Amino acid sequence: MVIELKTGKLTHQDLGQLQMYVNYYDRVEKTAEENPTIGILLCTDKNDTAVRMALPEDNKTILASEYKLYLPTQSQLIAEVNSVRKMVEEQHETGSVNGKEDNLRTR
Repeated sequence: MVIELKTGKLTHQDLGQLQMYVNYYDRVEKTAEENPTIGILLCTDKNDTAVRMALPEDNKTILASEYKLYLPTQSQLIAEVNSVRKMVEEQHETGSVNGKEDNLRTR
């Protein structure tokens, strides 16, 4: 596993760099008994569209996620859980599949 930490906004160059590290490890360092290398990129701000466009549709080796510099309060966590629960219930009622992705992207 290759983990990269970025202190700024994620760019497509960051994803390309991590993909290069993963490819290098798979081709040079990894033994035959090991599973394929996974790359994890943590950043302070993530653009879902950049991630989707920079990586192949069948991507299973590169993961990108935001990290927070502080822990949320209990009330913030409860509000987030309730928000996601409501979104899932609405999607279930309407049969929407893409609604979740669209709503999460706008946060």
